[in-house]
Amino acid sequence: MVETVRRICAVLVDRANYGRMHPVMRAINADADLELLTVCAGTMLLERFGQAEKIVSADGFKIDGRVFLEVEGSIPATMAKSIGLGVIEFSTEFQRLQPDIVLLIGDRYEALAAAIAAAYMNIPIAHIQGGEVSGSIDESARHAITKFAHLHFPSTERSAQFIRRMGERTDSVFNVGCPSGDYIRSLDTELPANLFTKIGVGGALKSDNPFFLVIYHPVTTHFGNERQQVQQLIEGLAELAHPTLWIWPNIDAGADDISKALRTHREHYKAEWLHLVKNLEPITFQKCLKKATCAIGNSSSFIRDSTFSGTPVVLVGERQAGREHGENLTAVRPEKQLIIDAIKAQIAHGRYPVSNLYGEGNASVRIVEKIKNFEPYQQKMLQYVSDY
Repeated sequence: MVETVRRICAVLVDRANYGRMHPVMRAINADADLELLTVCAGTMLLERFGQAEKIVSADGFKIDGRVFLEVEGSIPATMAKSIGLGVIEFSTEFQRLQPDIVLLIGDRYEALAAAIAAAYMNIPIAHIQGGEVSGSIDESARHAITKFAHLHFPSTERSAQFIRRMGERTDSVFNVGCPSGDYIRSLDTELPANLFTKIGVGGALKSDNPFFLVIYHPVTTHFGNERQQVQQLIEGLAELAHPTLWIWPNIDAGADDISKALRTHREHYKAEWLHLVKNLEPITFQKCLKKATCAIGNSSSFIRDSTFSGTPVVLVGERQAGREHGENLTAVRPEKQLIIDAIKAQIAHGRYPVSNLYGEGNASVRIVEKIKNFEPYQQKMLQYVSDY
């Protein structure tokens, strides 16, 4: 047990980030031995992504710092420059806030900037969801954060094994599951009847009727091909013409081309089947995912979070290549007919059994327990150095 209140700085860098972090933040807030500091950064602060920091405040969390770091352009060079700016700005905030531990989640380049800043300032780092495998530059960012981190909270046993094989201390790695499972399992699927008349643009979408849920992010290592790939997805969905809720892509290199393809389709075709939204608050998003007839695209949420509800998923393209998934997922190349066939097969199958692949719904309390009992250290060393 800690003798003084330990200050934990949760860094939130995008909408999905917060969706998985907020159960942990609530658990920290509820513990008298811990003090939560919240820093919002990246697209959390941008209006065109729904300014998700407003959701954080509405949920009752105090925002202690803001880091503006996104260099506009959505090309590889602007992503690299954003990391550099992020290191500078996170250093300033950490110097001001003086946290005892910086808490990061996932694989975003913005989180990598925070990890670099904290590590060089001798602030211990706790990392959630390390050790996973996926496509794009995110995998490299995730493993880099792991090598900067001092305390590891992977979501699966395979991920925990991979972290240990990366040379991390075995007594610092804890397979706790994914925090989003702490609340998804108990959610109902009731949505306000007028929800989609208040948010988003496009065709009329009724929340009490069947709908598809779509997210398609750029694959940064295939920069330049995203317009062609998303066009195949759009045309496949247009042929099916099933009511579809589509959430705008993230800010990664190539995102502008995906957005242009969506806008062009809306301008040239009636597309009454399509409703576009910038962002959904975490509970609403998870209810939509749980309720959806089929989730389609390449978001990691469709792989991870869907296991807690059994929603059928069609994974399109290579952005999540290698990531662990439940039996509810079918993967296809970004080709129109393959996408259509996979969606039809998933609809015919219907919902799948709930899986424990990503945990049993108690990740947050386990994370807080380990943070409270963590003995801070700055100097990292490969675990297997002692063998030589």
